[in-house]
Amino acid sequence: MDPRARPYRSVLYIPGSKPRALEKAKTLPVDAVIFDLEDAVSVDEKPNARATLAQALEAGGFGVRMKIVRINGLDTEWGREDAIAAAKMDCDAILLPKVNSPADLDALAEITGDIPLWAMMETPRGMLNAAAIAAHPKLQGMVMGTNDLAKELQTRYRPDRLPMMAGLGLCLLAAKAEGLVIVDGVYNAFKDAEGLAAECAQGRDMGFDGKTLIHPAQVETANAAFAPTERDIETSRRQIAAFEEAQAAGQGVAVVDGKIVENLHVATAREILAKADAIAALSA
Repeated sequence: MDPRARPYRSVLYIPGSKPRALEKAKTLPVDAVIFDLEDAVSVDEKPNARATLAQALEAGGFGVRMKIVRINGLDTEWGREDAIAAAKMDCDAILLPKVNSPADLDALAEITGDIPLWAMMETPRGMLNAAAIAAHPKLQGMVMGTNDLAKELQTRYRPDRLPMMAGLGLCLLAAKAEGLVIVDGVYNAFKDAEGLAAECAQGRDMGFDGKTLIHPAQVETANAAFAPTERDIETSRRQIAAFEEAQAAGQGVAVVDGKIVENLHVATAREILAKADAIAALSA
């Protein structure tokens, strides 16, 4: 499936060192899994985590879920070995943490070859270089690392995420300009379904493709938030039909529910229907 055509509503972090968690991921209705060798793995487990993850991916069973391996940074003692190991794994992409510039991706690509790369966007320098990073030829997606970004910015938590808006916006603009996938950061209070729903709605309305998650309990909320609603689908179909009817009559615009429908609205409507179809295909 084309990387931009597939849904990324729910992107769940799974520790690469936990066989039971890796097995459970096969049963969860997530669109993508980030198999983590970095933050979710303790220092003493890191070498063994590579072997555990490689074995789990080789065994298969993850279906059509996007399989992304997050390695440690190349400036750490584990990063290079992670990259070498990940390049041999049955994964769809490799995710590099704390990307500050395209040079970081160049260094990884020298090790991993033609495997698609994803970038964790979680540092002030990364925000300032977002456009250059997004233009890297091997890059396929961006993941917002809002916890690390908050630490670097020395912000306080706010439900509206106002301190994050500059960074989120810069990365969104960069990703959209290059046609990349971009998913929002995690919501830490995994038992707060109402707060998660509000943050998912904010991210969806900003233009994110989905949400990274830290717990299976968050999957249903994210899937619902980032999927077209039945009303969205029905309205899209009516917009397309009305516009095609107007064109047949020699007119350049149509009217649906008292609102003008032009070419750009029809393009959006077709994207909504395509996304709904892709979600249905993944769920089948």
